[in-house]
Amino acid sequence: MSTDQPIRWGIIGPGTIARTFADGIAHSRTGKLVAIATRDPEKPGLGENFPGARIVKGYDALLADAEIDAIYIATPHTGHAEWAIKAIRAGKHVLVEKPIALSAFDADAIYHEARKAGVFAGEAFMYRVHPQTAKIVELVKSGVIGTVRIIRSSFGFNMGTFRPEHRLFANETAGGGILDVGGYPVSMARLIAGAAEGTPFLDPEKVAGVGHLGQSGVDEWASAVLKFPNSIIAEVSCSIMAQQDNTLRIIGSEGRIEVKDFWFASGHKGGVGRIEIIKGNEQQTVEVKEDRWLYSFEVDAAGDAIRAGEKEFRSPGMSWADSVGNLRVLDQWRASIGLEYGVEKADKRTANLAGGTVRRGNSIPQRQIPGISKPASVVTLGFEFFPNFAAASLTLDAFYEAGGNVFDTAFVYGGGKTESVFGDWHTSRKVPREEIVLIGKGVHSPLCYPDVIAKQLDQSLNRLKTDYVDIYFMHRDNTDVPVGEFVDAMDAEVRRGRIRGIFGGSNWTRERMEEAAAYAAKNGKTAPAALSNNFSLAEMLDPIWAGCVAASNDDWKTWLNAKQIPNFAWSSQGRGFFTDRAGRDKHDDEEIVRCWYSDRNFERRDRAIELANKLGRSPIHIALAYVIAQPFPVIPLIGPRTIAELEDSLSALDIRLTPEQVKWLEA
Repeated sequence: MSTDQPIRWGIIGPGTIARTFADGIAHSRTGKLVAIATRDPEKPGLGENFPGARIVKGYDALLADAEIDAIYIATPHTGHAEWAIKAIRAGKHVLVEKPIALSAFDADAIYHEARKAGVFAGEAFMYRVHPQTAKIVELVKSGVIGTVRIIRSSFGFNMGTFRPEHRLFANETAGGGILDVGGYPVSMARLIAGAAEGTPFLDPEKVAGVGHLGQSGVDEWASAVLKFPNSIIAEVSCSIMAQQDNTLRIIGSEGRIEVKDFWFASGHKGGVGRIEIIKGNEQQTVEVKEDRWLYSFEVDAAGDAIRAGEKEFRSPGMSWADSVGNLRVLDQWRASIGLEYGVEKADKRTANLAGGTVRRGNSIPQRQIPGISKPASVVTLGFEFFPNFAAASLTLDAFYEAGGNVFDTAFVYGGGKTESVFGDWHTSRKVPREEIVLIGKGVHSPLCYPDVIAKQLDQSLNRLKTDYVDIYFMHRDNTDVPVGEFVDAMDAEVRRGRIRGIFGGSNWTRERMEEAAAYAAKNGKTAPAALSNNFSLAEMLDPIWAGCVAASNDDWKTWLNAKQIPNFAWSSQGRGFFTDRAGRDKHDDEEIVRCWYSDRNFERRDRAIELANKLGRSPIHIALAYVIAQPFPVIPLIGPRTIAELEDSLSALDIRLTPEQVKWLEA
């Protein structure tokens, strides 16, 4: 884009903050307001509030407008992610009013879309790109107050009385203080902690929050303490029903810095911002005088980035990682006080993040699993890492929309949360149960006894909102119990119709599997016909968890090839061994070192790197392709924590390793 061509802006959502941003465009050097999108073009005052802008009916019409380069999204919080993604997919640059999304998971999904589309995306914390903020960072770095020890910051006001009609009190629009204004003190604290460390920002290692939830279920006042890796402590607070002093205090070993209303800088229309430096009885005022309008800095920071072909704000603006990290703190703060919005729950969040109907795609290859009648995706999704339904549903939606239909759950994961999330997901999306291959697991140590199988399956099926699983695994084995008793208990569930495919053992030995098969044949029972053991190009040297069994060595491969028993392999990509987290000179990750470090594994890693370089891929892609290319059925379990990680794993599915390449990798 030409460096003198104005960025043509469109605005979605003609509210108060949109009018303020429009003022910023009018007083910027890079932008021009072209159009404002509204669902009610007859609303009085639109022409006066947005002079010179075309009034467009409907948000989708603005996305299709060829005269628009960038879109500012100023809807209520609950619409930010949906319209940001829609705008990005329409090829528009986006600036989204804070918070860019309800959670860090949602924000990460937005930035992933922007990365794929090659467009700019930013979160609109206007104070971050104002010269006063740069001056505060400069003072901290200069050591004028010594070593930073404590940061105190607040953003709070008093609405006076409970007003159920107002968005700030509305749970359905994610009201309350934390998302509306709590992000300001948190983002400033992270900025200052980073400045003290010489980095653009720093994420806390611990967050502890408290708060008061009002009658509509949103936070009316709340506080949190953040502990950073460099020992800085930050105390932050926000409110919509308590007037606070709203002063930033940076306390160091030799003095403190104080800034009143730091986010307002030198004022909406320009003026003088004041930074107070207090050392003992001495006080110095640093004035930051600016004639420009506050929001014009934000417009120009985005405009300069767009003109330069950059995809995110430059520091101290909110980069993508900074923005996601900030929301991660707000997520932890909300979790501390038990604040979950209704729109994050399954009965309300029935569409994908972009507001669309969730439908199964076909990009993931399918295979036939012995003992399972329906076709199954070549990889299985595990999702026990997510804190709630809203976070997990992003990955579940994306996996299913790519064609994935095999899901791994377990009675013990998250105390049953994973099972409940899956039950809520497939029912809220109205996913046909006959399309799903569902794995259930039970009887984990220490409750590994035959009579526990039926009892836990009762609870699991209730959580999963289904009356059967397609595959069932005992999560552990208990060799003190005769194997026939376990076979009898699982066979009984097959006969009851609660296991309608195959069953077997997770972390079972070959000997135990053969003993179980022999018992079944002798007694007319259903034989175990599946495993869920570790299998990877890197052989697991020491169990990750107690009672784990790896099936990657030569004896195991000979047995699996002879039996052709499907193995649903966990940690199939070596849990980071094939990424930059590992290396002969890297010993920070105790688990990777303990479980995977050996000369043989490093030689295999070297060959995976070599082959990846030849194919233009990553070593972790080669590791996944290796598992799928075995001459016996191995169905890898993948556990991505973001949509980006999921899509990266799925990108390996087009790699077709030959038997010669498989043997060369093993050497």
